[in-house]
Amino acid sequence: MAAKIGQWAFMVGVLIAVVIGLFSSRLGADLGGWLVLLLVVLGLIVGLLNVTERETTPFLVAAAALMLTGLSGDTLSNIPKIGSYLSGIVVQIAVFVTPAAIVVALKAIQSLAKE
Repeated sequence: MAAKIGQWAFMVGVLIAVVIGLFSSRLGADLGGWLVLLLVVLGLIVGLLNVTERETTPFLVAAAALMLTGLSGDTLSNIPKIGSYLSGIVVQIAVFVTPAAIVVALKAIQSLAKE
């Protein structure tokens, strides 16, 4: 059951991140803020329920790549016509992945401390 919740949290989180990224200029501050908070909560759920100990290292590497890509949003926004959309999507995906990466990293540190 927990795995299903984690899978749904991941799919919904990615979908919301894409929607916020595409329509961020049209979302009001209140709605946009609530959606970003929802992304953070979904990211926490994914980090707690979705990532197994065996998947920790690949997940953290992928999460680091996504978070670094999110920092390059200014570079993406220079692409004509679609750059601002790509930049918004990547930044929102980074917002979604960051809390999951924090949870997984803390779980990995705890696991190392036990050994």
